[in-house]
Amino acid sequence: MKILYAIQGTGNGHVTRAREIVPILKKDHEVDILISGIQADVELPFEINYRFHGLSFIFGKKGNVDIPETYKKSRLKLLMKDIRSLPVNQYDLVISDFEPVSSWACYFSGKACISVSHQAAVINKKSPKSAKIDPLGKAILRSYAPAISQYGFHFREYDSNIFTPVIRREVRLKKPVNKGHYTVYLPSYDDDRIVRVLAMIPDVKWQVFSKHNKEPFQKDNIRIRPIDNDAFIESMVTSEGILCGAGFETPAEALFLKKKLMVIPMKGQYEQQCNAAALKNLGVPVIKSLKKKHLRKIMEWVTDGKIIPVNYPDKTAEILADIIEKESEREIQHKQSGINNADFHALKNNFIFKRIKKITSRIF
Repeated sequence: MKILYAIQGTGNGHVTRAREIVPILKKDHEVDILISGIQADVELPFEINYRFHGLSFIFGKKGNVDIPETYKKSRLKLLMKDIRSLPVNQYDLVISDFEPVSSWACYFSGKACISVSHQAAVINKKSPKSAKIDPLGKAILRSYAPAISQYGFHFREYDSNIFTPVIRREVRLKKPVNKGHYTVYLPSYDDDRIVRVLAMIPDVKWQVFSKHNKEPFQKDNIRIRPIDNDAFIESMVTSEGILCGAGFETPAEALFLKKKLMVIPMKGQYEQQCNAAALKNLGVPVIKSLKKKHLRKIMEWVTDGKIIPVNYPDKTAEILADIIEKESEREIQHKQSGINNADFHALKNNFIFKRIKKITSRIF
C-alpha cells in the first residue's frame, strides 16, 4: 500500500511521534512523508518528500500564542497553493497527524483523510474538557485539519478509538534514575521570566531547555540549554521531576518514566487547557501561569510531589495495523460510492481563515 503520512511541524510532539510511527509503517508499506509548519526543533531521521510552510501557531514569551506573529507568518496564499498542488490521489491512504495541507487537499479532492493524532482524542466527546468555554478554540481543533476518520492518543483510553501515548523507543528503553535535578520545558515563556521565578527556589537544580536561546548559560542554580533531542531525553530520564507545558508528548513521557510532573497550560490554547484538565483528573498538579503568586505551589510540588502511576504498553505497531486494515476497507467503499468534490475557492470561507482575518484586523 502507498501511504502519505503528514506531520504537523508546530511544536515537537508530532515530530517526536513520527520518529516512532514512520519506521513501523515502512516495514510493510511504501510511505511518503510530508511535514508542514515552522516551529519544530526536533529533526526527522528519514527522507522528507514534501516540506511546506503550512499554518503554524507561533509561541509567545508570556505563556501564550502570539496572534499577531501567527498572522504575519501564516502566508495564506501559499497555503492555498500548496493544498491545490498536493497529489493526494496518488496514494492509497492519507494519514494526517493534525496536518492541514494534506487534510484540506484530501477534502477538496474528494479523497478520504485519516486523522491519527492527539487532537483527534481531545475533540472526542468522552475526553476531559476545560471548564472554560472556548468556542473558538474548539472550532479550530475541529476545522484545522478535517478528516473522515479519527483515531487519537491520550493519557487514558477514554473511548474505543483512543489509545494510550506512543512512547518513543529512545525513551522506552531507558532506565530512569534520580540525580536530583528538575527538567523544565516551557517554550511559550522567555528565559528571563523562567530564571526570575525559579531562582526563588535556590535549593533546586533546574535544567531549562529553551526555545528562545541558542547558547547555553548558567545563572546561579539554573542551567539554560538550547533544545537538543538527546540532551533533553537524558535530562528527563535522570531528573527528579519535570515542569512543562500542558502539551502531550512531554507530560506522557514524564508519566511513563515515573517522574513527578507539574504542568502550566498555554494561555489561549484550548488543546492544552483540555490536556491540563485530563492531567488534573489523574492527580497531576496544574498551575495557571509561571508567576510569583504560584511559587508556593511549585515549592510544595518539589517537596511533596507524588509520582502518578500509569500503564503505557508498547502497542503502536498493533494499533497502526488495525487502523490500516479498517481504513483500507473504508477506502474501497469510498471509491465505490464517491464523495462530491468541493470547490477549492470555498476555502476562503473556511472558519479558520475568516476568524484569523477578523482578529488581526482588530490588532492592526
